[in-house]
Amino acid sequence: MTTSLPTIACFGEILWDILPTGKQPGGAPFNVAVHLHQLGLPVRFISRVGDDELGTELVDFVASKGVDTGLIQQGKTHLTGVVKANVDDANEVTYKIVQPVAWDYIHFDADVEAAVATADAFVFGSLAARQAGTRETLYRLLETAKFKVFDVNMRPPHYTREVVKYLLGKANMVKMNHHELAEIMAWFGAETDDAAAMQWLATRFDLQVVCVTCGADGAMLWANNQLYRTPGVPVQVQDTIGSGDAFLAALLRCWLTGHAPEAALRFACAAGALVATHQGATPAFEEADVRALMTAAVA
Repeated sequence: MTTSLPTIACFGEILWDILPTGKQPGGAPFNVAVHLHQLGLPVRFISRVGDDELGTELVDFVASKGVDTGLIQQGKTHLTGVVKANVDDANEVTYKIVQPVAWDYIHFDADVEAAVATADAFVFGSLAARQAGTRETLYRLLETAKFKVFDVNMRPPHYTREVVKYLLGKANMVKMNHHELAEIMAWFGAETDDAAAMQWLATRFDLQVVCVTCGADGAMLWANNQLYRTPGVPVQVQDTIGSGDAFLAALLRCWLTGHAPEAALRFACAAGALVATHQGATPAFEEADVRALMTAAVA
């Protein structure tokens, strides 16, 4: 008897990253969807583009990656999203995110609701909640999702404390970086030690999993009332765009298929490191490539 693979619905922005070398498709939830697909999981991606050439190009790119495009809405009112990325520091990319754009107006409909209600996990972030249109759709979908995965992804000035706290309160699993952990804990005047902070957040928001990435230093995971740590996998970095998204996809793949927390964290760190060895957010790879990097790292 074969067990069916868990299905994932990813919700939020898809856009063009405008880089010095040209434009590249991006958006955290889109990147996560591509990496989940590359790791063999069935995934649906929910977003919105403009009825323009950039939007058509994005939809074609999604299709070229093998990800279903049926839930990417196309609207005439707003243009397809663009982001100007500054990659002067390869390890800390900064972004100027144009607004409002098409993905700020993702509509709630029966097809979107069904995709989320039937998925085993629902991935979302704070950026898509910056404007009322998509935020209201997201809030409705959170009421029907089974396992809610909040990829915090705070991009100033595109978030508020109130929205981030609300999304934390709805989530089952949360992934953030160490800068975001420090900022969120400062809001509450609470623990500053990483381990204590993760435990505090898990208790405060009734979270099953809290994951914090630390760049080249690896990652930490709080689950089952226990802290797990994994060092980073040393690689020659091209750029870190999409690394955190590959990390989350790999972590989810392991978590939803019953791997132990330590194994899931090691695999996720390797996936993130692998993407950092390429330019762009969604280089082609499969599970065997991640395993090969893990083997090379300990050799």
